[in-house]
Amino acid sequence: MPDVRAVEAVATSMRKDIVEMIGEAGSGHPGGSLSAADIVATLYFGGTLKYDSARPGWPERDRFILSKGHAAPVLYAALAEAGYFGRDHLKTLRKLGSMLQGHPDSKKTPGVEVSTGSLGQGLSVAAGLAVGLRGGEHPEPTHEDRTVFCLLGDGEIQEGQVWEAAMFAAHESLGNLVAIVDHNGLQIDGACTEVMCVGSVAAKFSAFDWHAVEIDGHDVGAIHDALQAAKAHRQGPTVIVAHTIKGKGVSFMEGEAGWHGKAPSAEQVEIALAELTAAEGSAG
Repeated sequence: MPDVRAVEAVATSMRKDIVEMIGEAGSGHPGGSLSAADIVATLYFGGTLKYDSARPGWPERDRFILSKGHAAPVLYAALAEAGYFGRDHLKTLRKLGSMLQGHPDSKKTPGVEVSTGSLGQGLSVAAGLAVGLRGGEHPEPTHEDRTVFCLLGDGEIQEGQVWEAAMFAAHESLGNLVAIVDHNGLQIDGACTEVMCVGSVAAKFSAFDWHAVEIDGHDVGAIHDALQAAKAHRQGPTVIVAHTIKGKGVSFMEGEAGWHGKAPSAEQVEIALAELTAAEGSAG
C-alpha cells in the first residue's frame, strides 16, 4: 500500500495545476479533469504503473491511454509531476506551438502513448496494444507483465465502438488490459442518464465477460487496491467503475455539467486555488 496521504497530496497539487493551466489558457475542460485526478495520481504515484520518465520509450513500461482526451490537463499535470517535462510547460496549455495541446498528441508530448480526443476510440487502441504486448505464442518472459490501462468517460461509453472493443477484448482474453471508467454522471449536455442512459456500467461490462469492480473514485486506498488486483487478474480484461464527482475539489464546479468545458475566470482561479490550498492544510 502506498503512502495514501502522499498520493492525496499529489492529487491536490495536480488539481491546482489543472485549474491554473486552464485558467491561463482561457479554454479547456476542468470538470472531467478534476474528477479523474485521484485515479491518475494513484496510477502514476501509487506504485501501479511501470514507467521511466527519463526513457519514455522504455520497452518494458506499462501503457496508459487517456481515451477521454479532452481531460488532457489531468494527464499533463501527472506527466509534469513525474518528470517527463518541466512544470513551466503547464502554463503553455493550448497555446500556439505548445507541446501541450487541447487533446494529447503523442508526436509532441513525452509520455503520451497515443493521440486521443475523438471519443470512443481509446479502448480499441488499448485492446490492440494489449494484443501486441502479449507477444504472440512465445512471448519473452519479461513481456508478459506489461499492462495497458485505459481511462474512459461515462459519457464516452455511449459510443458503440467502445462495446465492439469490449467484446473483442473478452474474446481475446486480454488479461493485460484494464479499463477505468470515470463515472461522474455528467457530460457536456447534462446528466448521462438523460442524454443516453447506459444503465449499470459494471453489469454491462460483466455481460461482455469482463471482470468488473466498482469503487469510490476519490478513495486513494480503494483505487490502489483495485488497480493492483486488476493488474494481477490475468484471466481476462478488467474494468474498474470509479464513481466520482465532476469538478471534484472546487466547490463551485462540483456536480455542475456547465464546467465540463468552460475555463474559470482569473477571480475564480484564485477562489479555487484557495480552496485547494485549504484542503492541503486540513489533510496535513
